[in-house]
Amino acid sequence: MSAPAHQRDLTVGPVAKTLFVFALPSLGVNILQSLNNSVNSVWIGRFLGEEALAASANAGLIMFLMFSTLFGFTMATTILIGQNMGRRDIEAVRRIMGTASTVFFLAGVVFAAAGWIFAPQLLRLLATSDAVFPLALAYLRVIFLTMPISFVMVLISSSLRGVGDSITPFRNTVLNVVLDVILNPIFILGWGPIPAMGIAGSALATIVAGLISVGLLLRKVYVLDLTIRLRGEELKWLRPDPRYLKPIARMGLPMGLSMIIMSGSALAMIGLINREGVDTTAAYGVMNQLWSYVQMPAVAVGGAVSAMVAQNIGANKWHRVSRIVWSGIAINLLMSGVLILLMTLCARPLLGLFLPAQSPAIDIAIHINHIIGWTFILMGVSVVVSFAVRANGAVIAPLLILIISAIIVRFTVGFGLYGRFGAEAIWAAFIATAMTSCFLSIAYYVHGGWKKAKAMPNMGRPPIQPAQE
Repeated sequence: MSAPAHQRDLTVGPVAKTLFVFALPSLGVNILQSLNNSVNSVWIGRFLGEEALAASANAGLIMFLMFSTLFGFTMATTILIGQNMGRRDIEAVRRIMGTASTVFFLAGVVFAAAGWIFAPQLLRLLATSDAVFPLALAYLRVIFLTMPISFVMVLISSSLRGVGDSITPFRNTVLNVVLDVILNPIFILGWGPIPAMGIAGSALATIVAGLISVGLLLRKVYVLDLTIRLRGEELKWLRPDPRYLKPIARMGLPMGLSMIIMSGSALAMIGLINREGVDTTAAYGVMNQLWSYVQMPAVAVGGAVSAMVAQNIGANKWHRVSRIVWSGIAINLLMSGVLILLMTLCARPLLGLFLPAQSPAIDIAIHINHIIGWTFILMGVSVVVSFAVRANGAVIAPLLILIISAIIVRFTVGFGLYGRFGAEAIWAAFIATAMTSCFLSIAYYVHGGWKKAKAMPNMGRPPIQPAQE
């Protein structure tokens, strides 16, 4: 069976070049999704006002927490697919895809139904103001209806990366973003026979864009006969198989919990930052927006490292694994380092895009960036290493490292020293977190037993001889 045009064999060829080329489309996806969120916020804010913008922000936080949980199970599925792709076990790849497709779709249906019913309670938990509540409820309920579509689209995109295709998910994201950006003002304000729907129209635009995108993505999977497709007798594999479901759950739960811990830790620190007043909160909020772009290379490279490591472990090419990891660290250091340098040199003009020229928050933001900015290089190392060890099923150690660094160390330094040093204790907590996470991650990679872990048991089929370099 010949590989589709965009599908790369990640077990052969020059490691650094293959990794870099494979990671670039994923980086593009991250950038496009962030820009899409920003543009949609502009439409809502300009056309509907501050209350509608606050409503979408409240709903966005709930969606973020939900997709953070989904992330773990998506990564687990990608790892299993990657390892079996490395073994050239296409049947196992499709069996895993069948099990995951059914589970993800049903989970999306359950989340959609539960979200519609319990949306008011969720918004009350976030202490959503009475002025914003009706708008947030309308937006959130419609967004919840996108869950089955969104879950399936995330699964297909991640699975394609697992088999070595990062181009197809990128092109699909371009289509999705373009449709969403175009449809948002049409559905918000109305056009021709389409009535004005306000903030619910923005959510509906997301649904329509998602339906079209996932439909065309599925069509492409079958027209091009991509590796993850199921047809004929293979459709029976849509019935969940416990042999594959168990490792997905075993790995997915700790990875999903990691994302929740990261989010919870960040929210707790924001509570501490709020004590410093509006200017400091605004300064940190703006820098957080800018830092989100600095972190994108680490996430993209980490995902590429995970897929490459999984395939090479499956192909029993352990001699390439170390080169993949260190190449990933080097690429991330270069990309993140350049972004941090540019952000430091251009801090004042960049901050001027968000804040008035005379705002005291600008100087505070520059001060925060000088202290914290460089730590994203260390965090990038941690991300790449944790993605690599998870690719062999080692998910508990990265979770423990996160608990130690993002909760124990961060809270001890931040909350423990705040009374004496004020805001400087908060920034010191971020430094301590990054240094601890980086040190423990590398120590575990070098000395830990992650190579003895196993993503899933052998299903009794001998691997087909992998391609030679």
